[in-house]
Amino acid sequence: MLEINTEYLQKCIATLEKSYYMLRQTPEDTIDYELYRNSLVKSFEMTLEQSGKLLKKKITPYFASKKAVDMLSFKDIFRYAHKHSLITEEETIRWMRYIDNRNSTTHNYGLAFAKETLTLIEDFLVDTKNLMKVINND
Repeated sequence: MLEINTEYLQKCIATLEKSYYMLRQTPEDTIDYELYRNSLVKSFEMTLEQSGKLLKKKITPYFASKKAVDMLSFKDIFRYAHKHSLITEEETIRWMRYIDNRNSTTHNYGLAFAKETLTLIEDFLVDTKNLMKVINND
């Protein structure tokens, strides 16, 4: 069985949780709030990217070749994980929302994007921790 190192993903999740906690403790009209919000957004992006990379490794045995897996889009990685019962349909739908949110950063890195990201964080943390269990065969 393929062993996948999730140590960096664990650090990403811990950073995201800490950023989210600190953000909720800080008044919105302060520079500290901006700092924690920026940290949260970046941590969200890094956690999402790492989740996809590790999930790609997890689904590789389901394919005839690594080349076939390398051709998958980021969303396809999560669709195939669902197809092979690694994640639920509901989780897959949420992962698509996370990816869509992440993709919007290239067009809009402002306040609206940050607020949208904040609405996703609690589910994202749960889904990411569940995904880490799947990757670790727990």
